[in-house]
Amino acid sequence: MFGINGLEFLVLALIAVLVLGPERLPEYASQLARLVRELRRMASGAREQLREEVGPELDEVDWRKLDPRQYDPRRIIKEALLEDFEDVLKPVNDGGPAAAAAPHPTQRPPVNSPLARLRDGDPAPFDAEAT
Repeated sequence: MFGINGLEFLVLALIAVLVLGPERLPEYASQLARLVRELRRMASGAREQLREEVGPELDEVDWRKLDPRQYDPRRIIKEALLEDFEDVLKPVNDGGPAAAAAPHPTQRPPVNSPLARLRDGDPAPFDAEAT
């Protein structure tokens, strides 16, 4: 629950016994149990109050979809960057003026085009002002 394994829990319990002493330990353990029960009661009360105020729509919400742990920033950025590129790559099916302006499949696109590919042995473009 808190990311504590068995060994760490035993070390914490031993420290509690040493710090509190065996006389006061049962008193503090009962106070901790009361606190946990009270917190659970408050949480269930808040849940019920929210359900009453929001209504049945609360049960229809897919909470897993809203979990922030599922979002991978790399995937989101990649999808956002590829959206524009996929629009450029979509074939033209209407046969209109855009189809007439499209280059022949064997023709190379212009150098500044995002579709430009280098042939084997061609040197990569170099921009002296960019470096």
